[in-house]
Amino acid sequence: MVESGYKDEATGRARRRQRLKSQAAISACPLGGQGSVWLLGDEEIRPLPYVTLEYSPLARRSAGIHYREFGEGRPLVFLHSGWGYHAYPINKQLHELKQYRVLIPDRSGYGLSSKPAAFAADFHLRAAEETFAFMDAAGVDKAVLWGHSDGSVIAAWMGLMRPERCRGIVLEAFHYARRKVLSQEFFEQMVSRPESFGERISAILAHEHGEPYWRELLQAEGRTWLEICALAGEKGEDLYDGRFGALRPPVAVIHGAGDPRTDEGEMEAMQRALPAATIRLIGEGGHCPHGESRAAAEFTAQLMRALASFEQGE
Repeated sequence: MVESGYKDEATGRARRRQRLKSQAAISACPLGGQGSVWLLGDEEIRPLPYVTLEYSPLARRSAGIHYREFGEGRPLVFLHSGWGYHAYPINKQLHELKQYRVLIPDRSGYGLSSKPAAFAADFHLRAAEETFAFMDAAGVDKAVLWGHSDGSVIAAWMGLMRPERCRGIVLEAFHYARRKVLSQEFFEQMVSRPESFGERISAILAHEHGEPYWRELLQAEGRTWLEICALAGEKGEDLYDGRFGALRPPVAVIHGAGDPRTDEGEMEAMQRALPAATIRLIGEGGHCPHGESRAAAEFTAQLMRALASFEQGE
């Protein structure tokens, strides 16, 4: 069931229009890519759809899930990072993906979806369950999954939980290790000083998630990752409880060689666990090769090769 997400449709349209204009005003995104300019055509803003989930495992209650939809064809679900969609949008890839039905849901706790989410160490598993519920509501039985950062963890768990619903999985800025040694200070910064990432980033997050909620979101995300890291001694060094090698859908890992969130040896450990995965390192890429000016073209080419291989493998 698709709903407007607002009790008063006129109020909802006005709020979305103002939010989208604000997002367009900060489209020069420092983290790669642009904001919502592609949502503004001939000065007419298209209303963005919602689905209502009777129960969301991530919100632990009913939830309204806002999503973006582009193109027609086989479904492809993009799973955003822990900072939300507009920090790392996929504008640079949308033209190449026009033969797909691209769906980009805001998870509970993000964007225009219901807030807050229930963050905890099992966050990614519950987000995977919520994404399957979203697919059900959107009429999608089986899809290609493309996950970025936190979204890649969620995509991997989806492949482990319901492989029959995944045509193939693209993992970008992938997290395999649980301990995340090089990211401890980064996570602590999210918790203690969310504004310290700069005015422009703060503006992007405020416009997408709302003021002052965006700070709470970053703090919750940072605390969750610190909790996950602390469990490495108890639950093991990999995020997938030793199950990553059991992934059955085809997997393509497209990773920035300079990703600051990747620990030494992390990609090698992942490859040992799943030798069947196709791995492509983007030499000029960082944490968001799909949006970075020096890496986006190569990333897009590798993405399209991966999608073609998924099609050929069926």
